[in-house]
Amino acid sequence: MKSKYFYGYHIVAAGFVIQAVCIGPLFTYGVFFKQFQAELGWSRAIISGASSLAFFIMGAGGILAGRLNDRIGPRIIMVVSGTSLGLGYLLMAHLQTPWQLYVLYGIMVGIGFSTHDVITLSTVARWFIKRRGMMSGVVKVGTGAGQMLVPLMAAALIAIYGWRQAYTIIGAIALVILVAAALVLRRDPAEKGQFPDGNSAGIDGSAAAFTDNSISIKEAVRTGPFWILCVAEFTIFFCLLTMIVHIVPHATDLGLPPGTAAGVLATIGGVSMVGRISMGTANDKIGGKRSLTICFIILICGLLWLQIAGQAWMLFLFAAIYGFSHGGFFTVMSPLVAELFGTGSHGLLFGLILFSGTIGGTVGPVLAGRMFDVVGSYWGVFWLLIGLALSGLVLITLLKPPEHVDSPKQSRAPA
Repeated sequence: MKSKYFYGYHIVAAGFVIQAVCIGPLFTYGVFFKQFQAELGWSRAIISGASSLAFFIMGAGGILAGRLNDRIGPRIIMVVSGTSLGLGYLLMAHLQTPWQLYVLYGIMVGIGFSTHDVITLSTVARWFIKRRGMMSGVVKVGTGAGQMLVPLMAAALIAIYGWRQAYTIIGAIALVILVAAALVLRRDPAEKGQFPDGNSAGIDGSAAAFTDNSISIKEAVRTGPFWILCVAEFTIFFCLLTMIVHIVPHATDLGLPPGTAAGVLATIGGVSMVGRISMGTANDKIGGKRSLTICFIILICGLLWLQIAGQAWMLFLFAAIYGFSHGGFFTVMSPLVAELFGTGSHGLLFGLILFSGTIGGTVGPVLAGRMFDVVGSYWGVFWLLIGLALSGLVLITLLKPPEHVDSPKQSRAPA
């Protein structure tokens, strides 16, 4: 009998929406940056600090979310985190003091950010094996769509209604959509009586599915590849999240109007969609190590170009180069974790690696803001990012699979 419609495609669609609605607003922080400076008189270090706290909470919360996802599945977790994100943005409309920014954005919105990758990508990794990279790429295209559209929407809302009303609208939309998308999620194909990739019945009428010989969390943390991925992810997030927060202020410092500067950010999001699909598909064909190597090389080229980019067209070209690597990085890591360690503890392992990354995301933006406050330029910041990207590239060249982890095999699913 022919298998019914594969529910995995609903998982991918829900993941796409969650990524867009979580990360699109994250990319607006740079758009609101100078609104805070102008009205509230805060320094760049103070404003960047709230973003750093949000990234830290995102990483720490991702460990817990990954563990819970391994055990109870994604729906309840996403409802809670989506509600926290939406309410955080709604309350930002009433912002008056720095501590409120740190509570509302740093903590509440940070909790909302904590689940967008570890929940969606870990769930996709359980629903797909042969097309895991491609489907992860499709989900992460949602991030690119959000990055491209939401900053432009935020800039328009600020121009029409002011930044406080803009936050009210963004928060209300995010709250409704995230809770609705969360209800679609299921932990794995067994919950719908299906199997990874939509595999159908075997010759004896029983269903067959691919399962992998997963490595336990205790074994994984004793391996070199796990720590290489943790440190490499630190360098990735340090570079990427610093750029998310500071590229719009940098562009306006060079004389670009706020709308044009937001367009640079939107270009990163738009081109990142190409990077997500391209590198996700490449991951299925050439593996995660080679895919990450390509992303690092492109990132380094983009950062070197940024050092001499002083005009609008040069910044848009940077956004195109950088955006491709940005999208690739956020797509390749989850399939690579599954490739190296299996999916039994994928949520927790991926959450731990993401947490290492978000430590970089915590340090990067606030350090960049402090460096700017001291010297009045991002020149030193960009050279720091280049050095970190080179370090990450070297680490990935040293990456090897754990010797005792077997490749996936086909086995019979339990009745």
